[in-house]
Amino acid sequence: MMKDEKKNRTRWLHLRLSEDEYKMLQKYFEESVCPKMSDFARKNLLRKPVILKYRNTALDDLMFELIKMRSELNPIGNNFNQAVKKLHTLSQISEFKLWILCYETDKKMLFSSIEEIKMAIKNLTEKWLQS
Repeated sequence: MMKDEKKNRTRWLHLRLSEDEYKMLQKYFEESVCPKMSDFARKNLLRKPVILKYRNTALDDLMFELIKMRSELNPIGNNFNQAVKKLHTLSQISEFKLWILCYETDKKMLFSSIEEIKMAIKNLTEKWLQS
């Protein structure tokens, strides 16, 4: 018999649980990688190993901070952009015009860095969600 081949299960086991027992069973089931409650219950009843999900809390804390930083990056970039646009309206003063030209390069570098950080956070978030 091949491993992937389904076993013909013809016997039923009826089991009654209290509300608290069911909640506990549901909690343990959700902590496992079993696709169905029946698989989880069968493995437990037959004393077979059940693989549990594992979350690295240090990584959870890191992800929390990275997600917070990502949400703060956009307003920083927007504020910088608005400041530069405001300075563009003052272009009749030569010092401001020179400042605008110098900081246009800095603005591009800032926005490029923000995009790189956002992409890194996005990639880490996707990996974290899969763990």
